[in-house]
Amino acid sequence: MNVLLVDDEPLSRNELEYLLKQNSAINQIYQAEGISDGLQLLLKNQIELLFLDIELNEENGFSLAKELQQLAQPPLVIFATAYDNYAVDAFNINAIDYVLKPFEQKRINQAVAKAAALLADKSTDQTVTTAAYPTVITVTQEEKTTVLPVKEIISAAVNNGVLTITTANGDFSAHETLNWLKQRLDPQKFIQVHRSVLVNLNCIREVQPWFNHTYQLTMTNQQKLPVGRSFVKELRQQLQM
Repeated sequence: MNVLLVDDEPLSRNELEYLLKQNSAINQIYQAEGISDGLQLLLKNQIELLFLDIELNEENGFSLAKELQQLAQPPLVIFATAYDNYAVDAFNINAIDYVLKPFEQKRINQAVAKAAALLADKSTDQTVTTAAYPTVITVTQEEKTTVLPVKEIISAAVNNGVLTITTANGDFSAHETLNWLKQRLDPQKFIQVHRSVLVNLNCIREVQPWFNHTYQLTMTNQQKLPVGRSFVKELRQQLQM
């Protein structure tokens, strides 16, 4: 597989490159010291695995990880960092592994083996994506970060630029987009029913006819939500109506 290393420390990049070269699953290795260089390499080369540091001078590796969502075929992401306090955030953006500095051959081999197994099973893009869906997500508001179990999410809606996630234990808000949340949830369990509304299929209690051949949903918490006309077909397919 072809690998890209993004780290602002040359010694760390070279150390990781040396360890990766000892692994027979690795073909080509590219290096970048920042987000801009990394993106250019990703656009020009068929890179299947990305080892990404988090603190990159004045940049943040999570910014690059979010940019990957715009690629038609994004690489698998492994965070490689000296800090262990970003692990939850890393897995929330579908990273497949999280390795700490100083790097060890055995640990790097384990991470590469995980990536190789995912790539081998990639008969469809959905196979890999489903394997990476997190069981929790984090939302931050006013410097307070809350960890939300995905299974407790009932719905989510955006109003005036604020994303509100409704769970069995209350509402939680964040300055994120609906698409940001949608990309972190299994599409077999969560679907968009309106340009500003996402729902948990397992939490739909009733589907009632509404204006202009649309529907209104009643959720398990008695919440009433609209279904946009352009989302009716997918809803009917998912619910086998």
